[in-house]
Amino acid sequence: MLFTALDDLAAEISLTPMQALGIPVALVGAIFLSVGTQFQHRGVGHFEGGDQRGAHLGGSALMRLLKNPAWVIGTLLLGLAIMLQLGALALAPLIVVQPLGAVALVVTAILNSRLASIRLDHRTIRAIVTCLVGIGIFVTVAAIFAIERPIQNQQLLTVLSLLVVALVALGIVWWVFRARASAIFYIVAAGVLYGFVVTLSKIVINRIISGNFDWLTIVCGVAMLVAMLVGSYAVQLAHASGPPDLVIAGLTVVDPLVAVLIGVTVLGEAAETPPWAIIVFAAAGALAVWGVFQLARHHPQIRSTASSEETND
Repeated sequence: MLFTALDDLAAEISLTPMQALGIPVALVGAIFLSVGTQFQHRGVGHFEGGDQRGAHLGGSALMRLLKNPAWVIGTLLLGLAIMLQLGALALAPLIVVQPLGAVALVVTAILNSRLASIRLDHRTIRAIVTCLVGIGIFVTVAAIFAIERPIQNQQLLTVLSLLVVALVALGIVWWVFRARASAIFYIVAAGVLYGFVVTLSKIVINRIISGNFDWLTIVCGVAMLVAMLVGSYAVQLAHASGPPDLVIAGLTVVDPLVAVLIGVTVLGEAAETPPWAIIVFAAAGALAVWGVFQLARHHPQIRSTASSEETND
């Protein structure tokens, strides 16, 4: 009876063996993402000292970062993580491999608690587990129903238009509230932009593989670089105003949610997904986002910084 049920489930899974290979590649990339994030945080931390509002990194600070060994090593590891992520995207649908970056949250939380000598309390652990459960459910359903099709010009133009809207909206919000912007703002901003980076990367890879490389593909690549540069700066500001596991939590949840949302609504990767699975997608995504905000609220480093500010006031 059990074997029959397993055979029926296997028959429902849409991934080919080659596409399934993208899953372990994405998991290894998540580990490099975690370690690289920890190194970058150590480098940026020397400049801001964990201030929760109004973080900034000017030109001189950025030049000093280039001379900081920890930051440089972290950047190289993140570059390797990106290469593995691109490899996973070339193998499997976006909505399957991208959410797997949440594994980096566990690795980062453990590394940071050891390096900073901070004990993670039950509320922080519960928030991390909530993120992972939400992402895990999402990936499981995606692996069953996700499909991959050649990406057409209209889909590409839609993604580019959405990116322009996102850049303008984030720019306006930052300009108005830049003096009070907290870690969660920079994390969400970076997550949104990285979600577009991943999506545009998938589009470029898809069009190259399908032999549809043209000027629109080049425009897509340029837009991807712009989103990556702005998102990378937002990540550094997030490091300057929050702990690394909060940064990685935001990126590994907001990033895939944005990418998956585009993959579902624009790229049609969930075109054959039944209504009940769409509901599960939404519920799992909401659960993961709730976990991130709980982590931002209850993380020991966030609370200790807030207590210090109240004492100083």
